Amino acid sequence: MELMTISEVTKTFNVTTRALRYYDEIGLLPCKRIEGYAYRVYDEAAVRRLQQIITLRKLRVPLKKIAKIFSENEQAIREVFQECINELDEEINALTVIRDILSSLITRINTMADTHIKLDIFHDADIMSVIQTLSLSKINLKEEYSMDDLNKANDILSAFKDVRILYLPPSTVAASHYFGENPEANAFKPLNDFVRGIQLHKIKPDLRIYGFNNPTPTGNETYGYEFWVTIPDDLEVPAPLQKKYFAGGLYAAHHIKMGNFHEWESFGKWIMNCKEYEYEPRDPMGMNGALEEHLNTYAYFLCDEDKAQVTHLDLLIPVRERQNA
Repeated sequence: MELMTISEVTKTFNVTTRALRYYDEIGLLPCKRIEGYAYRVYDEAAVRRLQQIITLRKLRVPLKKIAKIFSENEQAIREVFQECINELDEEINALTVIRDILSSLITRINTMADTHIKLDIFHDADIMSVIQTLSLSKINLKEEYSMDDLNKANDILSAFKDVRILYLPPSTVAASHYFGENPEANAFKPLNDFVRGIQLHKIKPDLRIYGFNNPTPTGNETYGYEFWVTIPDDLEVPAPLQKKYFAGGLYAAHHIKMGNFHEWESFGKWIMNCKEYEYEPRDPMGMNGALEEHLNTYAYFLCDEDKAQVTHLDLLIPVRERQNA
């Protein structure tokens, strides 16, 4: 098998370049470098490893546990899989309880409707009795499942149910942009130096950090990334940073753990199917108005630089209320 470029890998396996860079950063998917060639390349072993990562993610195995699977013995791997099964069993049991309660409430409501008696489900003794005495259903799965079945199950379990609609206030920001290899790290460094140098997090404890592709990759391996940090309106910023104005506005927000950038695709589909809100492209247009916000920024800068980690992000899509909602 010939070496594959990072662009070829992203197209073939529908994974973002940023996810690949993150997998490399945490040692999960090391890439190769060819002398005289600027971009990452992947050999047959790396491609096979990526396919394993994708499959394990569809099985809802977290990245930290995937790393353990690749580095531990068979007993440790069995323990990881059993932990995942236990977590799924908890979710299945919880959902089963909720489903049984709702079914019982519907049955009770229908019975009360036939008697023409007004029902208050929160004070009805019989209803509360139903809730308290429901037992868990037992689930016994013996079928063999195909990859299509796995994909369908993953889609169902990954359905977006935690999207929040929030308002981002207008703000003045210091912007750092980089176009080229590893743009996220190269764009973040001068911003990080700036914040730590003047102790911005103490001057402005409510500071926020947004990021976005600028420009977004379109099949090319080289792309750009831009970071913004909110600052006091009267604060001057040194080059190469630029002072800009962020108009803010209404956004749909979805929380992810660092590395789960594949959820952008599902989030976009959620917006397209949302009945109350619709996508509204606006500046900055790097990702057509979409942003990635680093969460708990104040605590990040309180940590020593060598210990600070970004572990959670909000994916933000600009929206407006649908006129026909």
